Amino acid sequence: MLSNLIKPGTTASVILCLAVILFAGFLLTRITKKCKLPNVTGYIFAGIILGPYVLGVIPTETIAHMDFVTDIALAFIAFGVGKYFKLATLKQSGKQAIIVTLFESLMAAAVIALVMIFVFRLPVGFSILLGAIGCATAPASTIMTIRQYKAKGDFVHMVMQVVALDDAVALIAFSVCAAIAQGLAVGHMSFSVVILPVIYNILALGLGWLCGFALSRVINEKRSSDHRLVLSVAIVLALTGFCSAFDISPLLACMVMGATYVNIKDDETLFDDVNAFTPPILLCFFVLSGMKLNVPSLVTAGVIGVAYFIVRIVGKYAGASLGAAVAKSSAPIKKYLGMCLVPQAGVSIGLAALGQRLLPADMGMLLSTIILSSAVLYEMMGPACSKAGLILSGAIPREELEKNDGARRERSAKKAGGIRARINAIAHKHA
Repeated sequence: MLSNLIKPGTTASVILCLAVILFAGFLLTRITKKCKLPNVTGYIFAGIILGPYVLGVIPTETIAHMDFVTDIALAFIAFGVGKYFKLATLKQSGKQAIIVTLFESLMAAAVIALVMIFVFRLPVGFSILLGAIGCATAPASTIMTIRQYKAKGDFVHMVMQVVALDDAVALIAFSVCAAIAQGLAVGHMSFSVVILPVIYNILALGLGWLCGFALSRVINEKRSSDHRLVLSVAIVLALTGFCSAFDISPLLACMVMGATYVNIKDDETLFDDVNAFTPPILLCFFVLSGMKLNVPSLVTAGVIGVAYFIVRIVGKYAGASLGAAVAKSSAPIKKYLGMCLVPQAGVSIGLAALGQRLLPADMGMLLSTIILSSAVLYEMMGPACSKAGLILSGAIPREELEKNDGARRERSAKKAGGIRARINAIAHKHA
């Protein structure tokens, strides 16, 4: 549609496309907000509507040249994940959170991979990448529910620690599985295919540590908040660009950078500043992901997508219960923690975009379709599952639950009363 007015690929075309993407993402959240769905769902739907299979507003040439948005968005997501690797906090929480996280994330990955390989007879490279992506959990829905109902206690502390560590496990698992998938794709495990990527990633980790150390030196009390943000964004982009130049995922390097900074400076305000800067970038990333969703392939991917959706939930729940038993956690954690780990969106969509580049075109499209379509379902079910888990575990005080339900009934009654009043007024006017 825009291509009919302005030549694709020009500066004007790219700028107008970005404006359309931002406006569409915002407008769709007005609808999803009414349905009590997360913003990510609105962004994905906006991308589907703008994409080639519905309105075709954004030229396909422009979509194809915006892959850099994925790398930048993932770099900032990974940098933010690094904040949760504060050694003091990890030592304080003990081994429980780490044990539970490893069990629930890796069991979900293993179950997904085995089902894809032995039930659907899909390639091993595809299956292990899908399993690694299945490790990730989107904490936003769970955290939103915890805040809304003022949930508290040991159960809530465990949930917060697990969802924070979850994405880190997914990033590491994906990096390992990507190296294996690349080796399987060429048919043999040569030095250049397997060992060199490992060496490059180790060097990237070292560079991430150096960047985190450098950031801790240049960020000080004398810097204004604007310059703190400028310097942190510049270093994140520099690290991402270096990784991209050598065809290395920036995920682990940026995560190490964030972890290094927070452990040296013990300063979390910088992460808040960066988070305030990134919403437009993340919006563009999710909308672009929706544009790339091959809508016709939803039919062929249907059975596999449903299986992934169910199997991941089973793996998460079983893994969380087993991990809690091994860690000797309390009974509520063993029974109900898995219910708070259902949502999946941000990191998983980014990993799917990276996985799509590694796999053959048809397998890459299938991977992206499964993750994007299931992300919408997970985000729709997530808040309800989290609320149920928090209620059953006793983390939500009964009076808080009654107060929220009472307030909701009161709002519904007022709205119904207002509608009746308007209908009566219209009827009286025409009487």
